[in-house]
Parts: sequence; C-alpha cells; structure tokens
Amino acid sequence: VSTQSTGIQPLTAQPLFAARPLHVTSVVRDESMEQASKFIGAGCATVGVAGSGAGIGTVFGSLVEGYARNPSLKTQLFSYCILAFALSEAMGLFCLMIAFMILFAL
Repeated sequence: VSTQSTGIQPLTAQPLFAARPLHVTSVVRDESMEQASKFIGAGCATVGVAGSGAGIGTVFGSLVEGYARNPSLKTQLFSYCILAFALSEAMGLFCLMIAFMILFAL
C-alpha cells in the first residue's frame, strides 16, 4: 500500500522536550554546612547522656526503696546498685565519646 495514495504520513519520533548538553560542574565544598551537620550529629549523640543521668537516678532511688523495705539486704542491694550505676554510666560515656568523635575526628 502506498502512503501517497491514502494520504497517511509516516510516523517519526519527535522529542517532547529540547535536549540540552550535559554540563559538568566541580563540587564546591561548603565548610559551614559540614560544621552545622557535625554540631547536629553531636547534639543527637549527646541525648544519651541525659538518659544515663535518669538511669542513675532511678538506680539509686530503687536502692533507697529496697533498703527501706528490707534493711537486712543492704550489702547485696548496694552491690547490685553499683553494678547498675557502672553500666548506666558507661552508656553515657559511650554517647559522649561518640559526640566528641563526631566533632573532632571526622
């Protein structure tokens, strides 16, 4: 079948948008953005220190309550209290260490 006799035009692919050449730009390092992100990251890491403080308060509050309920268990309760205090304080120190690493080592 001939296209001239039927009046149908052949289809051609036309782009819907104008093609632009690809431009390559050099990466500009923004020091203020890097400092701001370090401060935000260190602030987020420091939140764990507040949790450590709350945990230590809970531990010693429970020691006082347990001692008031049963004074004969004073030495056993105190040893458990010191263990819980050390674990809670270690978590707080780990959070503080990560915050300082974000600020000064990265």
